[in-house]
Amino acid sequence: MVGLTKSVAADFVTKGIRCNAIAPGTVDTPSLHERINAQANPVEARKAFIARQPMGRLAKPEEIAPIVVFLASDESAFATGNVYSVDGGMTI
Repeated sequence: MVGLTKSVAADFVTKGIRCNAIAPGTVDTPSLHERINAQANPVEARKAFIARQPMGRLAKPEEIAPIVVFLASDESAFATGNVYSVDGGMTI
């Protein structure tokens, strides 16, 4: 994802178009609930999703939203070609 983000950013930077990406960890959403509930053992499936997170819990949507707001705002006007990891430590 990093290479693609940088490539797209490089292709469009002179046109005033920025390209950034957000790489979240596993977020506790209705979609995730559907995936978990589709498993043979939903309780164990949920535990497995949580176990992959170094922080020991799933992200809440409201923990991802601020980076979305930042990237959509004028405050990030000079940011391009970046991948912002908001993943509870998965990439450390």
